Amino acid sequence: MAAARTLALAAATLLALSLSLSQTGCPPARAQRRSDVPLADLLQLIVRPRELLAIDGSRGSQRVERLEKGERITWHATRGRVGVVLTDRRVLAVATGSASWQEERFRSAESRPRNAALGDRLALVTTSQRAIGFDGGSGNLVTSSLGPRESQVELAIGENVGVIVTDRRALGLSPFVGGFFAASLSPGERIEGLSAVSNVATLTTSQRLLIFRSEFGSWEERQLGLRD
Repeated sequence: MAAARTLALAAATLLALSLSLSQTGCPPARAQRRSDVPLADLLQLIVRPRELLAIDGSRGSQRVERLEKGERITWHATRGRVGVVLTDRRVLAVATGSASWQEERFRSAESRPRNAALGDRLALVTTSQRAIGFDGGSGNLVTSSLGPRESQVELAIGENVGVIVTDRRALGLSPFVGGFFAASLSPGERIEGLSAVSNVATLTTSQRLLIFRSEFGSWEERQLGLRD
C-alpha cells in the first residue's frame, strides 16, 4: 500500500508539473554549452612605443612582441580570448593560452586592411589578395589566397564562427577545427543574406541555403523551393 501511494504521489507531481509548463508555455531549461555563452574579455593589450604586451587574464601570463624599426600600428582590438594588431607590415594575433604572438606579413602589392573582425575565439582579416583568419583555439593564423579577379562580397562573425564570402566561394572559420573550410558558389549565384551567431553561420543565395557549423568545420546545403 505504501509503495502504491508513493507511485501515485509521483504521478500526480509529474502531472502538475506538466500542466504548469503547458500553461506558462515555458519548456524545461536546457543546459547551455560553454561555447554558446559569450565570453568576458580575458585578454588585455598594452601598446608601448617599441613593443606590444598581451596580458592573459585567465592565467596571469604575459606575451611580448617587439615592433620593428619604423613599424607603425594602424589598428588594434581585443574580444573574449583573442587580440589582433594591424601594422603597416603585418597582422599580429594572440590568444589566451598562446605560447607567443603569431604573425602574417603583407605581400608587397597587397592592400593593407583598415581593421579586423573579432569574435570571442577567432578573428578575420581580408586584403586584396588573401583571407586571413586567426583560430584562437589553437592560436594559429591561417590564410587562403584569392584567385585572379576574385573579390570579397560579404563578411560575418559570431562568437565562435566566421565566414568570408567572395564572388566564387564561402570560407568558414572555426576555433574548434583548424583552417578555412570552403564551399564553392556557382556562376550567377546571387548572395541574398549572411549571418553568424554563436557556433553557426548561414548563407542564403538565390539557389540554396548554406549552413556552416563551427563545431564540425563543415558546410550543409539545403535547396530552396521554387519561387514565383
